[in-house]
Formats: sequence, C-alpha cells, structure tokens
Amino acid sequence: MSLADQLRRLLALGVADLAGISARELSGHVASLADEPTAVLAIHPRLVPARLLTPLLRRQDQEGFVVEDLTDLEEFVPATGVTIPDQPVYLLHGVERGDELRNASPDEALPAILARGRTPLTIGEGLSWLLQEPDRLEPNHCFMTIGSRRPVGRRLDARTPAVWISGGTGRDGRHRRGAPKVGWCWAGNRHTWLGFASAQRRSA
Repeated sequence: MSLADQLRRLLALGVADLAGISARELSGHVASLADEPTAVLAIHPRLVPARLLTPLLRRQDQEGFVVEDLTDLEEFVPATGVTIPDQPVYLLHGVERGDELRNASPDEALPAILARGRTPLTIGEGLSWLLQEPDRLEPNHCFMTIGSRRPVGRRLDARTPAVWISGGTGRDGRHRRGAPKVGWCWAGNRHTWLGFASAQRRSA
C-alpha cells in the first residue's frame, strides 16, 4: 500500500483530529518520508498515544478497547535497545506477525527476534500496522508487542503489551466479543495463539 493510501486511511480515521493538528500538517509529515511499497506508517506515541489509537481498530464492526487493568499503558515505553525515530510519523520495514514464535514466552522470543536482525514492535507500532492492515489480527493468530516495556526503578514490569481478539468473557463484557483488544501477558508465560510482531528496521 502506498504512503498516499495509508495517509488517506489515517485521515479518514480521524488521526489528525486526535493529534490536534490539521490534515495538511499530517500530510506534510508523511510527505517527508520515502515512499516504499512495503513500508508501514507508524505513528509516534507523542503524536497520538496507544490508548487513543486503540478505539480506531475495527473487527466485524467491533471497536478496539484497552483492558480495564492496563491503566498504566502510557508508561510502557520503547524497551532498552529499541530506538524509534524522533518525528511524528516514521516507517516500519518488513513487518511480520511472528507466528513462528507462538508458544514462546516474551523472554524466550526476544533473543530469537534479535538473532534474526529484527526489532520487536512497540504497542504503538503494532496498532499503527493494524490500522492499515486490520486483517492481520485473526483468531489464534494475534501478537505481542514486546518492544514496549514499563521500567520500574532498575527493573522491568513483568507485563508485556499484546493485541488479540476478545472472547467477550469476564470484564470485557459479552458486547465486546470479537473486538480487537489491547491487553498484557506475563513476560515469562507462553501462549499458543500469540506471535511476536517485529520489523526489519525503522526509518525516518
């Protein structure tokens, strides 16, 4: 998908309004990037945080949501070794869902991703990808975004963000069955239905 097509989609979703800028300003930010057919536009969290991007996700007319106990989502920042370009929008190259790493824990998956010369996606990047390619979120084929972690003093919060499909149980509520869901998983736990999204590189 061309950057022009991706920009049109972001404008139609109201991303410029969420960012508090004009459509012309957002277009100008995108125009500064090299148009590469396989690249995905990523939205910097300073422009629009993940919590505000989440409701823009749609699956079968269901709106995306953040789980109730992830009240500190804004405190999850790029993990050590993950550097994102310091500009409102940037490019992700070679994005993959990481299905081959299903049933690995985040602690196990990270070295495997790095060994392949790839970089794990942050939660904002994962959401940016799904805004452009919503079909990438499928039953039993969802993903974690372990490029985002929450520092707690000298250690890391044991949780890692993830995006999957709500089953409509518990606090989600039956009305959210089938909706895109931003939640979290323990860094040491394995899940057979969650891959680990990553990219080859990022560029400004």
